[in-house]
Order: sequence, then structure tokens, then C-alpha cells
Amino acid sequence: MGGILSGVTVVALEHVIAAPFATRHLADLGARVIKIERPGGGDFARGYDKRVRGLASHFVWTNRGKQSIALDLKAPEGLEILDRLVRRADVVIQNLAPGAAARLGASYETLAAKNPAVILCEISGYGEAGPYSEKKAYDLLVQSEAGLLSVTGTPDEVVKAGISIADIAAGMYAYSSILAALYDRVRTGRGRRIEISMLEALAEWMGFPLYYTLDGQAPPPRSGASHATIYPYGPFKCGDGRTIMMGLQNEPEWAAFCDQVLERPELKADPRFQSPVLRATNRAALQPVIDEAFAEVPAAAVVARLDAAGIGNATVNEMRDVWAHPQLQARDRWREMASPAGPLPTLRLPGSWTDEEAPVGAVPAVGEHTDLVLADLGYSREEIARLRARRVV
Repeated sequence: MGGILSGVTVVALEHVIAAPFATRHLADLGARVIKIERPGGGDFARGYDKRVRGLASHFVWTNRGKQSIALDLKAPEGLEILDRLVRRADVVIQNLAPGAAARLGASYETLAAKNPAVILCEISGYGEAGPYSEKKAYDLLVQSEAGLLSVTGTPDEVVKAGISIADIAAGMYAYSSILAALYDRVRTGRGRRIEISMLEALAEWMGFPLYYTLDGQAPPPRSGASHATIYPYGPFKCGDGRTIMMGLQNEPEWAAFCDQVLERPELKADPRFQSPVLRATNRAALQPVIDEAFAEVPAAAVVARLDAAGIGNATVNEMRDVWAHPQLQARDRWREMASPAGPLPTLRLPGSWTDEEAPVGAVPAVGEHTDLVLADLGYSREEIARLRARRVV
């Protein structure tokens, strides 16, 4: 496919989100990602829904650009095929149940004995040691364990993040760690093992509330769509019934907000609002002032005032608005990818090079590339036919 990782082969013992999210990004950069799936149903994420013209939304999002091989890893012949794959791999990534990869002969010690330069990345919920190592770790459960739910929601109710943020955090650390390991291997020739824990990845992202509560201090309050500790920073209703999001964080912005947006310059001298801490402390007094100023002004006019004053603001978009977002259109971010359901729109990988753009890979059907991968491993047509007859592939 081309791309800066062209020539790198990744074998993925993966399912659902965290590992597939990491390997999709590697595929976007040009790596050959060979995804091992169960014969028949494939990755469990394929069955989550049928919203993408009969395909599952999670699977379409996290699996473009990969080659799918259907392989029964309970059969001795299936393990032999896996063995041939990992001997040639630059990277092996897995997020199977604890202990499953080792039972398949894919522990680091076993892999490194066959392929000393291999990079193994293992993703789990809680890590291989400790009292939680065997616990199931679905995204919402990890959000809860990492404390995210304690700071997300309203004063009356905890609310989870609307996306699989623990999986995404783990996937992004897997992606960046693999890139770093590939760079290190160029310098040293060494492979290595990388261990990624969903809990540890998301706990790192909880750095602000963790430090905010250092030494037993009170946690940031759950504040809905508003910022917990900065005000005004959040949603505000306008005169036409629409909601805009805005935020200001320093004294020059506060002065401009009073002068040009609220048109209440005297508020700059109000002792209740003369620092970020005071504005947050006295939000109950400040909010009615803002609501009154916006009550008769349509959203477009409020946004115009905010832009003129240099105050950060945004539209509270729904998904249909993001599909048609003018900035994404102007930046030429949309591409087309092939899939078993036909062409589908997709976003380019964040991070752009002016001199190179790798082609956008297709979303594979279950086992679509089985014959191709086996032929590359040296299997003849007759051998592949026999493996199919025995339902190994």
C-alpha cells in the first residue's frame, strides 16, 4: 500500500477495540497487518450492530487496511500456520484473555526464541500481575475503576464517556509504544515486549483530577457539560433556543468578554469575578448575568461577538453535523474506502504529510485474505484446499 511503515508486518491476535484500534493506525501508515479471526463469525465486534449498511460500526471504524485470515487456533494445523506467521513478523499484538496467548505459543519467551527481533505488544485490562489481573475488563468497567465516572456527569448522576475511551487510551499507547520499539530496533536490532494495561492508560489520562485531589483534597465536582473548575466554560442557551459552547481562561479574555460580548464593562471591577478561582466559586451569581445577556440574542450573533472578542467557542454538534462539518470539508479530510458493503466514507489518519499520503485500505470480510496469506507462507493450492476441507481455515 505504500506509506512510511511499508515493509513492516504485524500479526494481530486481536478482537473488539483496543488492539484493533492500534493496528488500524499502523495499517494506515502502510504496515501489513494480518488479522487472525475465528472461522465463521470472526472478530466479536463484527456482530455488535449492522448500522453501516449491514456492517458493524465498531468494526468498520477499527479495521480498515488489514488482511483477514480465518484460522482455527484450536487445531494443530492452525497453530502451525500461526507459528509460520510469527516467525516472519516484525510485530505481534494481542489482547486475548489472560493467559490465552501463552497457551497458543505466543508468549514473548516463545516468540523471541523463534524470532529474536520480534516486538510483542500485549494489551490487557489490568496487567499481568496484581489482584485484578484475572478480572474481566470491559471499557465501562475500566472507566469506573479509573475514577472517570466520579468526575463525569451531573451532581446527581455519574455518566460514562460516550465512546470507548479506556480502549482508545490503551490502543493509542500501544500504537505509540510500537512505533518507539520499531525505532529502537533500527538502532539496536533488538526486539522487546510491551505491556499495556487499560487501567494504567486511562489512569494516566486522569492526571488533572488526581493531582486536584492530592493529599485528600475534595474532588472536582461533576458539572455536566460545564468545566468543573473554570467558569464560564461550558454550554449556554441563546435567544433562538440554540446552545453554544464557550470558554475563557484568563484575565484579558474576561475583560474582552465583559466589554464586547456581555456589553457590561462594569463587571470587570466586580470583586466576585476578578480571578478564575473567584469566577468559578461564584458561578451561581455569574450565570444569571450571562443568561440575561444572551436571552434575546440568536446563537449566530453570540458566536459573532465571541469571535470578535477572541473568546473560544463552538457549536454543540450532533453526528449529522460532524459528517458535514465545514472545517473537515475544507481540510479535505474525507476519503473513500472499500468494504464488503461497498464504498464507505472515512476520515484520513490524523497527522498529515504534505509530500505523501498512503492509500486508504479496505475493511476486510472474514477470512478474505486467507488464501493470499497462506500462499505467502508457502502453502500450495492443494494444501489450502485440504485445510479448508478440515475447517482449519
